Amino acid sequence: MTDTDVLVVGAGPVGLTLAAELRRHGVDCRIVDRLPDPQPHAKAIGIVPRTLEVWDTMGLVDRVLDEAVPHLGQIVYIDGKARPQVELSLPPEVPYPFATLPQCTTERLLTEHLARFGTEVERPVELQAVEVRPDAVQAVLAHPDARTERLSARYIVGCDGAHSLVRKAAGLTFDGDALPELYMIGDVELDWELPAGYSMRSVNLDENGEMDDMLVCIPMGARRYWLSMLRPNSQAAPAAPAPGTGTTATTAATAENGNTPDDTTLGSGSAKGPDLGQIQAVLDRLAPEVTTASALRWSSAFRTSHRLVDRYRNGRLFVAGDAAHINPPIGGQGLNTGVQDAHNLAWKLALVVRGLAEEDLLDTYHAERHPVAQEMVNRTVQHARNVRQVGSGPLNGGAQAEMMLLRQAQLLVSYPDSPLTAAQAENRASEAGPAAGHRAPDCRGLVSDLAAYPRRLFDLLRTPRHVLLLFAGPEHASGRGAEQLEACASAAQRAAHGLLDAYFITGADVPQDARPVGLRPSRVRDAAGEFRDAYAPQDGEAILIRPDGYVSGRFHPATPERVAEHLRHTFV
Repeated sequence: MTDTDVLVVGAGPVGLTLAAELRRHGVDCRIVDRLPDPQPHAKAIGIVPRTLEVWDTMGLVDRVLDEAVPHLGQIVYIDGKARPQVELSLPPEVPYPFATLPQCTTERLLTEHLARFGTEVERPVELQAVEVRPDAVQAVLAHPDARTERLSARYIVGCDGAHSLVRKAAGLTFDGDALPELYMIGDVELDWELPAGYSMRSVNLDENGEMDDMLVCIPMGARRYWLSMLRPNSQAAPAAPAPGTGTTATTAATAENGNTPDDTTLGSGSAKGPDLGQIQAVLDRLAPEVTTASALRWSSAFRTSHRLVDRYRNGRLFVAGDAAHINPPIGGQGLNTGVQDAHNLAWKLALVVRGLAEEDLLDTYHAERHPVAQEMVNRTVQHARNVRQVGSGPLNGGAQAEMMLLRQAQLLVSYPDSPLTAAQAENRASEAGPAAGHRAPDCRGLVSDLAAYPRRLFDLLRTPRHVLLLFAGPEHASGRGAEQLEACASAAQRAAHGLLDAYFITGADVPQDARPVGLRPSRVRDAAGEFRDAYAPQDGEAILIRPDGYVSGRFHPATPERVAEHLRHTFV
């Protein structure tokens, strides 16, 4: 018998997301962190639209929107000359924009969210050893009163950063390298008049066209900015040790995305992290207008690394976030990828722990998330090496720019080759709308019998269960067609052991009094036509959406046998 179902090691954004989702899915878990208190520093600050969608699903997004600030675009200068301004403009159907939020605030909001489920972070509690047994994992935990606890858990998930002890215990490799540039970062206030919500990037190039000086300023609120600067070569620190060596847990000095620090200090006024004088010197060289830095909250220095595990899982041990991947801190990709690692894993662990899915469901975590991290690491490394293209790349317009922006927003993440993704039916007449394996987009204007206001599709997806959308045009809104769709819903709910919500969506061209018999409480009407535009459904089609917001399968014509058979790839 185990003491807990899942032990989560590390209480950063990734570990907190995982613990909160496990609890929302009804799974018992403990979450420990070796630090006595959360770190009060900005660290990773970029929040991409897909992560806001994840937090919407979790029921957290309203709190985030109250404290985050929009990131509208970037003002670019090369050798002191203004380049075309980059606008972070997404299609109007995307519900959330790019945003910035200090990591310490992200962690506070997630900690408060987790507490709603009756779970607190245990601090300072350090994982010291792991022993994997056939039926459980034995963990040795060190408590602050010198007490040692032996804990038995069914699974352990390492969200414990670049020096992850869980990763080492799992025998996973963490291959990669360090880039040569050394960076300084600082959290300060600036008194300039640049437009609110826009970051600023200023680069100087040498005679060979290579970057030899750089300043990036990202807004975090009224006059508050996160600054990243090249560290002068005269102050260069020795190369950082590989994350597979040295200490067994991420140092408190870990910079954004958990990249391995070298010679890093977090206190303002430190001799190692830049002080206000050093930051001001960079501003004097590169800022587009005269400005004074003040109110230094935090500073650090680091060397950028990129590494990726060979596997996300070995038996009962898993890794997520910085324990699985580190990358150049460009576009906030690391933190966001880690949060989505946790969101992908939580619902699968929950089904297995509850005996509703076979153990091999957990293999899909690696199958789905490892390629995503591989692409992200490769992309950010390439971007870091091509700094000469800043301000002149495809983000300045055109179809390629839109595609790159959607990728940066992590809205193009998909799992078309996953074992959980149904093959696209050959007799689907249309290729429009999200295919199986792709993100389920939001849409508005859904009207139900029991609400006097229009609803969003995301309102229906804010659940830890699968969701089945049954589209009824004129032929399936009543009579035999409606009965067939109702039979699909019943078969799906049985196959999913009741962990499925079904909605009968009627088109705007269907009379309002047309309704099925059994699904009347779950009937919504696509009054604005946005569901039709976003999904391009066929009359009588069933669309199955997973708890993490990805389309699992599309079935036309929908039959109880086809829908139930597909769900058996997930459920016992």
